[in-house]
Amino acid sequence: MTDSSAYAPQSGVLQEQAWPAMRNTQWPVALLPFGATEPHNTHLPYGTDTILGTHVAGQVAARCIARGTNVVALPALPFGVNTTQLDLPFTINCMPSTQRAVLYDVIQSLEPHGVRALVLLNAHGGNELRALVRELQPSTSVVLSIVNWWQAGDHSVFAEPGDHAGELETAAMLHVAPHLVQPDRTTWGNGHARPSVFPAVRSGWAWMPRRWTQVTDDTGVGNPIHAVAAVGAAFVEQAVERIADYCMQLAHVDPNQMWRD
Repeated sequence: MTDSSAYAPQSGVLQEQAWPAMRNTQWPVALLPFGATEPHNTHLPYGTDTILGTHVAGQVAARCIARGTNVVALPALPFGVNTTQLDLPFTINCMPSTQRAVLYDVIQSLEPHGVRALVLLNAHGGNELRALVRELQPSTSVVLSIVNWWQAGDHSVFAEPGDHAGELETAAMLHVAPHLVQPDRTTWGNGHARPSVFPAVRSGWAWMPRRWTQVTDDTGVGNPIHAVAAVGAAFVEQAVERIADYCMQLAHVDPNQMWRD
Protein backbone atom coordinates (compact mmCIF):
# COMPACT_ATOMS: atom_id res chain seq x y z
CA MET A 1 0.00 0.00 0.00
CA THR A 2 1.11 3.56 -0.64
CA ASP A 3 0.96 6.37 1.87
CA SER A 4 -1.98 8.48 0.68
CA SER A 5 -0.90 11.35 2.94
CA ALA A 6 2.35 11.78 1.01
CA TYR A 7 0.70 13.70 -1.81
CA ALA A 8 -2.13 16.23 -1.82
CA PRO A 9 -4.10 17.21 -4.94
CA GLN A 10 -2.56 20.22 -6.65
CA SER A 11 -4.79 23.26 -6.52
CA GLY A 12 -6.76 23.78 -9.71
CA VAL A 13 -5.51 20.66 -11.52
CA LEU A 14 -8.77 19.10 -12.68
CA GLN A 15 -7.65 15.50 -13.02
CA GLU A 16 -6.57 15.49 -9.36
CA GLN A 17 -9.77 16.99 -7.94
CA ALA A 18 -12.84 15.33 -6.50
CA TRP A 19 -16.29 16.58 -7.43
CA PRO A 20 -16.94 18.64 -4.25
CA ALA A 21 -13.90 20.78 -5.01
CA MET A 22 -15.39 21.81 -8.35
CA ARG A 23 -19.19 21.84 -8.04
CA ASN A 24 -19.74 24.85 -5.76
CA THR A 25 -16.98 27.10 -7.07
CA GLN A 26 -16.86 29.46 -10.03
CA TRP A 27 -13.97 28.83 -12.44
CA PRO A 28 -13.83 31.78 -14.83
CA VAL A 29 -10.67 30.67 -16.67
CA ALA A 30 -9.54 27.28 -17.91
CA LEU A 31 -6.18 26.25 -19.34
CA LEU A 32 -6.01 23.51 -21.97
CA PRO A 33 -2.43 22.31 -22.60
CA PHE A 34 -1.68 21.17 -26.15
CA GLY A 35 1.24 18.72 -26.18
CA ALA A 36 2.71 16.18 -28.58
CA THR A 37 4.18 12.68 -28.73
CA GLU A 38 7.39 12.72 -30.76
CA PRO A 39 11.16 12.13 -30.45
CA HIS A 40 13.12 14.92 -28.74
CA ASN A 41 16.74 14.36 -29.71
CA THR A 42 18.49 11.43 -28.00
CA HIS A 43 18.14 12.69 -24.42
CA LEU A 44 14.56 13.87 -23.84
CA PRO A 45 11.39 11.74 -23.71
CA TYR A 46 8.66 11.55 -26.34
CA GLY A 47 6.28 13.30 -23.95
CA THR A 48 8.45 16.39 -23.38
CA ASP A 49 5.91 18.87 -24.74
CA THR A 50 3.02 17.31 -22.82
CA ILE A 51 5.06 17.13 -19.61
CA LEU A 52 6.12 20.77 -19.81
CA GLY A 53 2.66 22.01 -20.82
CA THR A 54 1.05 20.08 -17.98
CA HIS A 55 3.55 21.44 -15.46
CA VAL A 56 3.18 25.05 -16.54
CA ALA A 57 -0.63 24.83 -16.56
CA GLY A 58 -0.69 23.39 -13.05
CA GLN A 59 1.69 26.02 -11.72
CA VAL A 60 -0.31 28.83 -13.32
CA ALA A 61 -3.58 27.53 -11.86
CA ALA A 62 -2.08 27.17 -8.37
CA ARG A 63 -0.60 30.66 -8.49
CA CYS A 64 -3.86 32.26 -9.59
CA ILE A 65 -5.83 30.43 -6.91
CA ALA A 66 -3.34 31.55 -4.25
CA ARG A 67 -4.02 35.12 -5.38
CA GLY A 68 -7.79 34.74 -5.18
CA THR A 69 -8.70 33.96 -8.80
CA ASN A 70 -9.91 30.47 -9.69
CA VAL A 71 -8.18 29.06 -12.75
CA VAL A 72 -8.48 25.38 -13.63
CA ALA A 73 -5.85 23.37 -15.52
CA LEU A 74 -7.52 20.81 -17.76
CA PRO A 75 -5.86 17.50 -18.70
CA ALA A 76 -3.39 17.94 -21.54
CA LEU A 77 -3.98 16.77 -25.09
CA PRO A 78 -0.96 14.47 -25.61
CA PHE A 79 -1.04 14.27 -29.41
CA GLY A 80 -0.06 17.18 -31.67
CA VAL A 81 0.25 17.96 -35.35
CA ASN A 82 3.22 15.89 -36.52
CA THR A 83 2.51 15.29 -40.20
CA THR A 84 6.17 15.70 -41.21
CA GLN A 85 7.61 13.38 -38.54
CA LEU A 86 5.60 10.25 -39.25
CA ASP A 87 8.67 8.42 -40.56
CA LEU A 88 10.09 8.60 -37.01
CA PRO A 89 8.92 5.55 -35.01
CA PHE A 90 5.99 6.09 -32.64
CA THR A 91 5.42 9.69 -33.52
CA ILE A 92 1.67 10.11 -33.00
CA ASN A 93 0.00 12.61 -35.31
CA CYS A 94 -3.25 14.47 -34.65
CA MET A 95 -4.60 16.35 -37.67
CA PRO A 96 -5.66 20.01 -37.26
CA SER A 97 -9.21 18.98 -38.19
CA THR A 98 -9.17 16.51 -35.29
CA GLN A 99 -7.87 19.18 -32.93
CA ARG A 100 -10.68 21.44 -34.09
CA ALA A 101 -13.29 18.76 -33.33
CA VAL A 102 -11.83 18.06 -29.88
CA LEU A 103 -11.58 21.76 -29.07
CA TYR A 104 -15.19 22.31 -30.11
CA ASP A 105 -16.33 19.54 -27.76
CA VAL A 106 -14.24 20.92 -24.89
CA ILE A 107 -15.71 24.39 -25.34
CA GLN A 108 -19.24 23.00 -25.43
CA SER A 109 -18.52 21.11 -22.21
CA LEU A 110 -17.13 24.15 -20.39
CA GLU A 111 -19.49 26.91 -21.51
CA PRO A 112 -22.55 25.91 -19.43
CA HIS A 113 -20.50 25.92 -16.24
CA GLY A 114 -19.39 29.53 -16.11
CA VAL A 115 -16.02 29.38 -17.84
CA ARG A 116 -15.62 32.77 -19.50
CA ALA A 117 -12.15 32.32 -21.01
CA LEU A 118 -10.23 29.33 -22.32
CA VAL A 119 -6.48 29.59 -22.83
CA LEU A 120 -4.97 27.13 -25.28
CA LEU A 121 -1.61 26.60 -23.59
CA ASN A 122 0.51 25.36 -26.46
CA ALA A 123 3.74 23.42 -25.86
CA HIS A 124 4.42 22.14 -29.40
CA GLY A 125 5.53 24.28 -32.30
CA GLY A 126 3.67 22.13 -34.82
CA ASN A 127 0.32 23.00 -33.25
CA GLU A 128 -0.89 25.90 -35.37
CA LEU A 129 -3.96 26.84 -33.34
CA ARG A 130 -4.94 30.25 -34.69
CA ALA A 131 -7.13 28.92 -37.47
CA LEU A 132 -9.03 26.82 -34.92
CA VAL A 133 -9.69 29.85 -32.73
CA ARG A 134 -10.73 31.98 -35.69
CA GLU A 135 -13.23 29.33 -36.74
CA LEU A 136 -14.67 28.53 -33.32
CA GLN A 137 -14.76 31.94 -31.62
CA PRO A 138 -17.93 33.15 -33.43
CA SER A 139 -19.86 30.14 -32.10
CA THR A 140 -19.11 30.62 -28.39
CA SER A 141 -19.23 33.27 -25.69
CA VAL A 142 -16.09 31.79 -24.14
CA VAL A 143 -13.13 34.05 -24.92
CA LEU A 144 -10.50 31.96 -26.71
CA SER A 145 -6.81 32.79 -26.73
CA ILE A 146 -3.49 31.07 -27.34
CA VAL A 147 -0.32 31.13 -25.27
CA ASN A 148 2.85 29.42 -26.49
CA TRP A 149 4.35 28.88 -23.04
CA TRP A 150 7.96 28.88 -24.24
CA GLN A 151 7.52 32.39 -25.65
CA ALA A 152 6.51 33.84 -22.27
CA GLY A 153 10.05 33.84 -20.86
CA ASP A 154 13.23 35.75 -21.72
CA HIS A 155 15.22 33.74 -24.27
CA SER A 156 18.36 35.81 -23.68
CA VAL A 157 19.20 33.60 -20.68
CA PHE A 158 20.13 30.84 -23.14
CA ALA A 159 23.23 30.72 -25.32
CA GLU A 160 21.19 28.99 -28.02
CA PRO A 161 17.52 28.39 -27.11
CA GLY A 162 16.96 26.00 -30.01
CA ASP A 163 13.82 25.07 -31.87
CA HIS A 164 13.25 21.50 -30.70
CA ALA A 165 14.93 19.68 -27.79
CA GLY A 166 17.57 22.39 -27.66
CA GLU A 167 18.90 24.29 -24.67
CA LEU A 168 15.55 25.84 -23.67
CA GLU A 169 13.51 22.64 -23.58
CA THR A 170 16.36 20.65 -22.07
CA ALA A 171 16.91 23.17 -19.28
CA ALA A 172 13.17 23.19 -18.56
CA MET A 173 13.08 19.40 -18.42
CA LEU A 174 16.15 19.32 -16.15
CA HIS A 175 14.07 21.44 -13.79
CA VAL A 176 10.64 19.82 -14.21
CA ALA A 177 11.50 16.13 -14.74
CA PRO A 178 15.26 15.55 -14.40
CA HIS A 179 14.75 11.80 -13.97
CA LEU A 180 13.53 11.64 -17.59
CA VAL A 181 16.61 13.34 -19.06
CA GLN A 182 19.39 11.00 -20.17
CA PRO A 183 22.23 11.66 -17.69
CA ASP A 184 25.22 11.06 -20.00
CA ARG A 185 25.65 14.26 -21.99
CA THR A 186 28.11 12.58 -24.33
CA THR A 187 25.14 10.72 -25.83
CA TRP A 188 23.16 13.87 -26.56
CA GLY A 189 22.83 14.86 -30.21
CA ASN A 190 24.07 18.31 -31.18
CA GLY A 191 20.76 19.26 -32.80
CA HIS A 192 22.34 20.43 -36.04
CA ALA A 193 19.64 21.49 -38.50
CA ARG A 194 20.15 21.73 -42.24
CA PRO A 195 18.75 24.92 -43.79
CA SER A 196 16.30 24.97 -46.66
CA VAL A 197 17.72 25.00 -50.19
CA PHE A 198 15.26 27.81 -50.98
CA PRO A 199 16.51 31.35 -50.24
CA ALA A 200 12.90 32.49 -49.84
CA VAL A 201 12.32 29.98 -47.05
CA ARG A 202 15.65 30.81 -45.39
CA SER A 203 14.70 34.50 -45.49
CA GLY A 204 11.33 33.82 -43.88
CA TRP A 205 8.99 35.29 -46.49
CA ALA A 206 8.13 31.84 -47.81
CA TRP A 207 7.24 28.86 -45.69
CA MET A 208 6.82 25.13 -46.07
CA PRO A 209 6.71 22.30 -43.51
CA ARG A 210 10.03 20.67 -42.70
CA ARG A 211 10.59 16.99 -43.45
CA TRP A 212 12.20 16.19 -40.14
CA THR A 213 14.48 13.37 -41.26
CA GLN A 214 15.91 15.64 -43.97
CA VAL A 215 16.53 18.47 -41.53
CA THR A 216 18.17 16.69 -38.57
CA ASP A 217 19.98 13.42 -37.87
CA ASP A 218 19.16 13.21 -34.14
CA THR A 219 15.60 14.70 -34.29
CA GLY A 220 16.77 17.79 -32.40
CA VAL A 221 17.01 21.35 -33.67
CA GLY A 222 19.38 23.37 -31.51
CA ASN A 223 22.33 22.28 -29.36
CA PRO A 224 21.25 21.31 -25.81
CA ILE A 225 24.74 20.86 -24.36
CA HIS A 226 24.78 24.04 -22.24
CA ALA A 227 21.39 23.41 -20.61
CA VAL A 228 21.34 24.01 -16.84
CA ALA A 229 18.50 23.12 -14.47
CA ALA A 230 18.76 26.41 -12.54
CA VAL A 231 18.35 28.43 -15.73
CA GLY A 232 15.43 26.25 -16.73
CA ALA A 233 13.81 26.85 -13.34
CA ALA A 234 14.18 30.62 -13.66
CA PHE A 235 12.79 30.56 -17.20
CA VAL A 236 9.78 28.42 -16.25
CA GLU A 237 9.14 30.64 -13.23
CA GLN A 238 9.10 33.75 -15.39
CA ALA A 239 6.75 32.13 -17.88
CA VAL A 240 4.40 30.94 -15.14
CA GLU A 241 4.30 34.41 -13.58
CA ARG A 242 3.48 36.14 -16.85
CA ILE A 243 0.86 33.59 -17.88
CA ALA A 244 -0.75 33.74 -14.42
CA ASP A 245 -1.03 37.53 -14.69
CA TYR A 246 -2.67 37.14 -18.09
CA CYS A 247 -5.16 34.56 -16.78
CA MET A 248 -6.11 36.80 -13.87
CA GLN A 249 -6.79 39.63 -16.30
CA LEU A 250 -8.94 37.32 -18.43
CA ALA A 251 -10.95 36.37 -15.36
CA HIS A 252 -12.04 39.96 -14.71
CA VAL A 253 -12.05 41.76 -18.06
CA ASP A 254 -15.26 42.97 -19.64
CA PRO A 255 -15.43 40.95 -22.88
CA ASN A 256 -16.96 43.99 -24.59
CA GLN A 257 -14.05 46.22 -23.56
CA MET A 258 -11.00 44.16 -24.53
CA TRP A 259 -9.87 46.60 -27.23
CA ARG A 260 -9.86 50.28 -26.41
CA ASP A 261 -7.63 53.38 -26.24
